[in-house]
Amino acid sequence: MAEHRIKSRMLYSYLHDPSAVAGSIILLLFILAALLAPWITPQDPYDLEKVSLEHFLIPPVWMEGGVSPYLLGTDDQGRGILSTIIYGCRTSLIVGFGVVLIAGSFGILIGLLAGYYGGWLDVVTMRLADTFFSFSTTLMAFLFLGIFGGASIFVVIIAICLPDWVRYARTMRGSVLEIKEEAYILAARATGAKDFRLLVRHLLPNAIPPIFVVVAVDLAVVIMLEATLSFLGVGVPLTEPSLGMMISIGKNYIYAGMWWMIVFPGAALVLLVVGINLFADWLREELNPKIERKLSSF
Repeated sequence: MAEHRIKSRMLYSYLHDPSAVAGSIILLLFILAALLAPWITPQDPYDLEKVSLEHFLIPPVWMEGGVSPYLLGTDDQGRGILSTIIYGCRTSLIVGFGVVLIAGSFGILIGLLAGYYGGWLDVVTMRLADTFFSFSTTLMAFLFLGIFGGASIFVVIIAICLPDWVRYARTMRGSVLEIKEEAYILAARATGAKDFRLLVRHLLPNAIPPIFVVVAVDLAVVIMLEATLSFLGVGVPLTEPSLGMMISIGKNYIYAGMWWMIVFPGAALVLLVVGINLFADWLREELNPKIERKLSSF
């Protein structure tokens, strides 16, 4: 009954928060566009048979010289800006969700074990986390990619995961330390419950809510980091679309009046991150037990 009331309250809060609804709609539209990219884009910008230098730097369709189907113009390779943005968003979301899945799973496991068992395991893992946390995430990813090379999207994901697991581990450890001495945990232990059952059936479900906030915030951070690495030339390879790479190429033409090469991919990146952050802000407020919620009209 209590769980049902919590879900009902969260749904009510979500539906009455325009920012949260707008943010989730923006994110959903980007995800759908990325998934349906082969069917909704005018061209595959990385299919050499469909790209021609004859369409070099065509302006947006509403400007003089603009032609259909290149609604937002083309780049220096004759690729449609709109199509490249959609495919670039697919890369951003693959990297974002990939890092969240891998780094999140590893960090949650480390934090769960360190918080529950404590002792030398806690000391070693947290000192290791402090070491990683003392370095810039961008610098560490840059160093890894410089050594191994951005040969694929997977390499970029691993490079970002190396320092990113720390925030998940610390959050999970803190949650476990708060609840592992609760009465229901002690009662389960007193009835002879094994460690695995305590961890999986009792501690993990009750310690996981703050992780959802970390996931929402981290997704936006990772997407921006991938764009930054690609902008600097060490991110995804040239054969993969990337918003950061589009912005990097576009900056070379901005003073020549080819503003659409940098404005549209930059706007898409900002809109995607803003959408995630709007939803993350609502989620952070909902899952923060210290915030007083007055829903007298509910």
